[in-house]
Amino acid sequence: MSKKDNVAMEPKYRFPEFLNCLDWKKEELNKLGKVISGLTYSPQDIREDGLLVLRSSNIKDNVIDLNDTVYVRSDVKGYTLTEENDILICVRNGSKSLIGKNALIPEGMPLCTNGAFMIVFRANNPCFAFQLFQSKQFDKQVKADLGATINSINSKQLKKYIFAIPQEKKEQEKIADCLSSIDDLISAEERKLSLLNEYKKGWMQKLFPSEEKTVPEWRFPEFKDRGEWKEKKLGEVCNYWNGKSHESKVNENGEYYLITLNSIDLDGNLKSEMKKITYTDYSLKKNDLIMVLSDIAHGNFLGLTAIIPSDRYVLNQRMGGIRIKDERNVSPFFICAYINYNQKYFKTNGQGSSQLNLSKSSVMNFLLLLPSLPEQQKIANFLSGIDELISRQKDKIEELKQHKEALIQGLFPSIEEVL
Repeated sequence: MSKKDNVAMEPKYRFPEFLNCLDWKKEELNKLGKVISGLTYSPQDIREDGLLVLRSSNIKDNVIDLNDTVYVRSDVKGYTLTEENDILICVRNGSKSLIGKNALIPEGMPLCTNGAFMIVFRANNPCFAFQLFQSKQFDKQVKADLGATINSINSKQLKKYIFAIPQEKKEQEKIADCLSSIDDLISAEERKLSLLNEYKKGWMQKLFPSEEKTVPEWRFPEFKDRGEWKEKKLGEVCNYWNGKSHESKVNENGEYYLITLNSIDLDGNLKSEMKKITYTDYSLKKNDLIMVLSDIAHGNFLGLTAIIPSDRYVLNQRMGGIRIKDERNVSPFFICAYINYNQKYFKTNGQGSSQLNLSKSSVMNFLLLLPSLPEQQKIANFLSGIDELISRQKDKIEELKQHKEALIQGLFPSIEEVL
């Protein structure tokens, strides 16, 4: 425990009814609940259904996500069933950035436990404790434990983490209610985002030909009598090249953005934040396409493609560059949308076991169906309009998250007072 234990602490913002209440105090985590270790299981224990094992992939934006599930036989030894309002925390992972990410177990979950690289914290006041885990108090202690090479935190050390908490339980509940209401609002906006993504997916299914068809289900009126789309290999209409290694020259003050495996999101859009370097090798120019060539076994990013918006980008290794040979006949925006719509092809053609890789021949042999340039542009513009709605919705969600982060900083004492 810190030597500053007896120093009076008070947050920047305090609800009026608690202004004259007792000061906040410091507590070790083990005073706020108990830590439950995870289950170690073997490949022979895995089943199609049974006991759900919660892993790091089941936490997305601090919410439980069951899109990627693993089940083991229900009579496996050594597990503790998770309960509603338990807090699932990642304590070991190949990626340091995932250590400490957490989520509250909601009601209505199937029979489940936590995996060996996860712990469950069963709190006395779970909604308040969950918000503590979103604070800088928690983040700083996690990062201090990781060090330069260690990608894990142990439960013994976790129990000793120190947090500032109000002595009045009603104040804890008021803070939790305030922050949880913002979480609910964020969740509602994320559901709207999901609906927009489904809306776009539905239109892509109508606007691009289905398997073994040469015309789409729906065409804009002015193109209904324009005949079948023409089949071409990607290599016939585009040039291709591989990126080179530049990561040793990364510089946060650089003028150019480095396109890496982490530069594209799952929707095929460039992320707003990425690594920078101080020079360019002129590998990319405006309207070039960049493609993910390497991904872990699931291959969810393999083949994902995005458009380069300016000449201030450099292509890194394990990323492919694609440039339209003649933009008088082919729209890069149409090609980008068409590739992302047909990502199944690239996942199927990925080679490897623990990591999938795309070869140049797989990319260049991808079969396209092309309408006339005006129809390509019409389709691309229509989908770009939906992308704009999606982008605005993402911005709205990000603003809410920033608002919550600011509130957390104000509703808890400063990190300097606590640690």
